Amino acid sequence: MELVFLPPGAKVFEPASLIRLLDGIDGTLATVEPYTREVLAATKLRAIARHGVGYDAIDVAAATEHGVAVVIAAGTNHDCVAEQAIALLLGLFRGVAARDRSMRDKKWKRSPLLPRLAGRTMGIVGLGRIGRAVAPRAIGLGLKVIAYDPVADAKSAAALGVRLVPLDTLLAEADIVSLHCPVTPETANLINARTLARMKQGSVLLNTSRGGLVDEPALVDALKGGHLFGAGLDVFQKEPPSPDNPLLELENVVLSPHMAGLDEESVVAMATRAAEGLVELYQGRWPEGCVVNEELRPGWRW
Repeated sequence: MELVFLPPGAKVFEPASLIRLLDGIDGTLATVEPYTREVLAATKLRAIARHGVGYDAIDVAAATEHGVAVVIAAGTNHDCVAEQAIALLLGLFRGVAARDRSMRDKKWKRSPLLPRLAGRTMGIVGLGRIGRAVAPRAIGLGLKVIAYDPVADAKSAAALGVRLVPLDTLLAEADIVSLHCPVTPETANLINARTLARMKQGSVLLNTSRGGLVDEPALVDALKGGHLFGAGLDVFQKEPPSPDNPLLELENVVLSPHMAGLDEESVVAMATRAAEGLVELYQGRWPEGCVVNEELRPGWRW
């Protein structure tokens, strides 16, 4: 088995450069470099293991066509993502960032008053590991929780205290919409002008998943126009966002730099699980619950 360590400064976002780095390589421990159809067709990769749980930088369809197993570090960072979603939510409803700035500016400013969080409804879009980690934390804050996930089981959702509903119902009922699904052709720009208009007046959007789920100009319009109370964002369509991105200027937005999945424990766990996935595949074992393109399993060999 030959693995590659991508050196600091390597031009991993340029396909030709990445292809050269992967020459003769069987497996790679990947971060955010793009494994496009072009890259996959020009290499002899057998497996890509992501240091994380997102895989939108990998053309999974092309990987499957070329017999490349795509492994994620499942089960390693759901707690810290859930904590960050709740932190963004509390930041909005309790005005944490604005009140902190005011105090540091030596101002004793006790207004405006903000709405109470308890008793409201959170709608979770995507009831996977992270969505299921968010639900009990939200319930613990006194929220009712509903969820949309076309593959979720209603019985297991009910055991969490969560009611499954269609997406349009979730958008119409939820005071807080929290996104916890991958970007796919079906979910890209899931939150757009139409779906934002379906959300309740004065509601909140949280995104700790992927920036590609949200049409940012439409979100800016909804925030500026007052249809949304606010947004808590850890991810953006372009990262880092451009300095002129209007989301950076809005007072009703709480921001963080795509760090929801990172804490002291998760960075170690993600690296370990991703590396273990490569080793398991090489040794002829299948990393249960960690391979995105599970359809490769029958007959797959390193």
